[in-house]
Amino acid sequence: MNGSDLDSSSAHTKISAVIFDLDGTLLDTEKLTKRVLKEFLVQYGKDMDIEREEKRTGKSWRESAPSIVADYDLPLTATDFSNEIMPLFHKRWPETKALPGADRLIRHLSNHGVQFALASNSIRRNIAAKISFQQGWKDLFSVIIGGDEVEHEKPSPDIFYEAARRMNVDPAQCLVIEDSLVGVTAANSATMKAVAVPSCVTQAKNYSADCVLHSLLEFQPERWGLPEFNDWEQNALPIEPMYVEGLLRGEPHDNSMILDLNAGCGSSVSLPDQVSGIYFGWGTISVHEKFKVVVSIGWDLQSHFARRIIKPCFISKFGNDISEEQLQLLIVGYIRQLSSEDNVLGAFEILKKDLSIAEAALDLSNFSHHRSDPLLAKATVDDHIAATCLCCRA
Repeated sequence: MNGSDLDSSSAHTKISAVIFDLDGTLLDTEKLTKRVLKEFLVQYGKDMDIEREEKRTGKSWRESAPSIVADYDLPLTATDFSNEIMPLFHKRWPETKALPGADRLIRHLSNHGVQFALASNSIRRNIAAKISFQQGWKDLFSVIIGGDEVEHEKPSPDIFYEAARRMNVDPAQCLVIEDSLVGVTAANSATMKAVAVPSCVTQAKNYSADCVLHSLLEFQPERWGLPEFNDWEQNALPIEPMYVEGLLRGEPHDNSMILDLNAGCGSSVSLPDQVSGIYFGWGTISVHEKFKVVVSIGWDLQSHFARRIIKPCFISKFGNDISEEQLQLLIVGYIRQLSSEDNVLGAFEILKKDLSIAEAALDLSNFSHHRSDPLLAKATVDDHIAATCLCCRA
């Protein structure tokens, strides 16, 4: 799953407009939706089937509601089910955050006068409600279309044709960015170019898109004839901060250390499934002052169940054993995507070049001010940053 998979014909395609899906593509709503459904099903003594729900990703509510009722044998009609659960969704939408790279991309396109549309299987009213919590979004899109405004929802191409028509753009010059198999199928049917950023990581190999990415941070607009980003600082990209907390396992000196989010007070509330790559930020452990951290994040898909891997690499030199310590980490910058090696450990390995980029970047104002973020607990000793990396290779 790599942006370099872009074929030669796509690389020479001149794109005039971009069409985005919403849920799971721009907004991290898929995880929230599953959380609400899981809580709802408990009331009826049912356990949510995650694989079944992943297969529903991207489908319209009109199609999903009856199938959920049938699949879980709920004592409700599809209408009753919708009436009960919809207020729960509405209540949680204010918690929804933009996915990494989403706000950056749409503002970049807007600043360069590139038309872009929002085309979602959600009904128009719900789209408006969801994006109302994202500052300025409703005024940025050239066109916004809901599934209730076309005759057939995705995987039909109707909604994409309508978006192109409203923007007065040839469908062949449109680029669709989607997270679901349903959406990519619709884009292919519309003879539009498609970039997939799968929200279900286990299905990534099933996408027939022109390009498959781990996250929108990997998107390179110039490869589609669109204006190039110019927001990198010394090979580092500022991002919206993401907080994670977990227990350190393994030893830093032999590259075996990982962050276990399931132990102790582990938390990744603000870490979407699409987060993948080499990142950096500020961390704190126990009584230590805040220090610089480089971290590789991704998924191990070699087993039956996808397993998230987070491998930290410290620029601080600690005099005592930090294994089994609780790490609080605020991720504030992005360096690159993971290596495309078949070997899992190789793909997640952090290089000295990554360390050098992160160490220099964290001294720049766009990154250094996050050091005082209240999310990080106060520490009580002075910080003595060393340039020695305990877990990287040349």
